Amino acid sequence: MAWAYILRGDSGRHYIGSTTNLERRLHEHQHGQTHSTKRLGGNLEIMAAVELSTIEEARALEREMKRKKNPRLALTMLQGRLR
Repeated sequence: MAWAYILRGDSGRHYIGSTTNLERRLHEHQHGQTHSTKRLGGNLEIMAAVELSTIEEARALEREMKRKKNPRLALTMLQGRLR
């Protein structure tokens, strides 16, 4: 299984990602082990996450969300997959 997800930090900025191990990846983000989420600020919260069959599907959804260039649109897209 794989995951596509959106995080939001104290700064109000968002991060869109995908992984095969959501728990491990969130731990890495929350403990400053990823360069890309240091800019988000201290406290990170999961806005939404969706489980997919393969990492390829998760990465394709991640790319599609990033193309939106708007975290609200990406969040709406991800939440639409939860139904």
